[in-house]
Amino acid sequence: MSQTSIEIEPVQGPVHGTIRPPGSKSITNRALICAALADGTSTLTGVLDSDDTRVMLESLRRLGFELTHDSSASIVRIEGRGGTIPNSSAELEIGNSGTSIRFLTAMLAMAGGTYRIDGIERMRQRPIGPLVDALRVWGANVEALSSGQCPPVVVSPDDHPRGNSISVAGNLSSQYLSGLLMASVQSSSDLEILIDGKLVSVPYVSMTTEVMKSFGVDVATKQHDGLPISFSIGAQQSYLGTNYSIEPDASAASYFFAIPAIVGGSATVEGLSENSLQGDVDFVRCLEAMGCEVTFAANSITVSGKAIRGIDVDMANVSDTVQTLAAVALFVEGPTNIRNVAHNRVKETDRISDLVTELRKLGISVDERDDGLTIHPGEMQATRFSTYDDHRMAMSLALIGLKQPGIEIEDPGCVSKTYPDYFTDLQAFVSG
Repeated sequence: MSQTSIEIEPVQGPVHGTIRPPGSKSITNRALICAALADGTSTLTGVLDSDDTRVMLESLRRLGFELTHDSSASIVRIEGRGGTIPNSSAELEIGNSGTSIRFLTAMLAMAGGTYRIDGIERMRQRPIGPLVDALRVWGANVEALSSGQCPPVVVSPDDHPRGNSISVAGNLSSQYLSGLLMASVQSSSDLEILIDGKLVSVPYVSMTTEVMKSFGVDVATKQHDGLPISFSIGAQQSYLGTNYSIEPDASAASYFFAIPAIVGGSATVEGLSENSLQGDVDFVRCLEAMGCEVTFAANSITVSGKAIRGIDVDMANVSDTVQTLAAVALFVEGPTNIRNVAHNRVKETDRISDLVTELRKLGISVDERDDGLTIHPGEMQATRFSTYDDHRMAMSLALIGLKQPGIEIEDPGCVSKTYPDYFTDLQAFVSG
């Protein structure tokens, strides 16, 4: 039986620790798509073993791709099929993995065939309409069946003429664009992908194009006022099987970076650097603005010292670390204002409203806005946090218990989505 809750024990004094978190979920699922569409065999190392990556691997198996997964060694070998899908029909179950459903929808819609992609109840509340609309206008036969254009998604065979350009909304999720970019090698002609509106989470798109480049495909980008507005992919390009190393998850690293900010000491995360593919390494800049010291090395990042002051910060490009920063913000002087993260409302849970609800259980004042929240630190009380089947709620809210007594986390097993051993690693880290 899974554990219904866990109580977090406060730590005494500063903590000094070093850790290498498991591989990046975002990079793992991107590399799996590129490897499946590649010509030849790819070997991926540092592969994350979690719910989100397991459903992607199982989906690729159901689609007929030959692959082996050594979870103990964090290695996947996959035989690419040169841009084709082995099985012309399949039913895929992807749980609550947003990357999986968006990447697979783009890949399968561009390929044609008969496919159905579904997930848990929460997934049926997460919009995929902008991606479906873009693919339909381009010429694919794809439909989202739940109200509000949410999954399940059905792809059907068609003989519609394909366009040379696709326009996709960028304001809800960059994953729509990333899915189209990776699948673009399946197009028989040069393809231009246009961004409708302002693109959120730009670093994740840069990650996508860098992973594509590692598999042999270059993407030309046009910008306006420093932001990407279109991407072009030549039809003559194709992915090539390769050996690819996946770096540790920067979002997971944020929880360990936050520990010294809350209780003092230092945290060194190995395998990441200032030049990481993952934009979430910039979370440490938020801590630096709050008074921590940040040191970058060739293959590690260290955060030292407590956070001392609240900040006003635009977290659009590091939105997966909003909950982590909220935990730190409880222990500083002055309010912390987090802006420009409206897209957090359509993730695993409503990561603005539900976060505000949980923080208010501590007895503090929190202001909620459409695009963010403001946290006013003050005297706190013991509480039991709900986690909404959201791994990031569980992992971030647990940090509060390292300093505030009486903190209990419901459904700690939800961290299996991206970091199954989180609570074990957290205890080992703070215990020295």
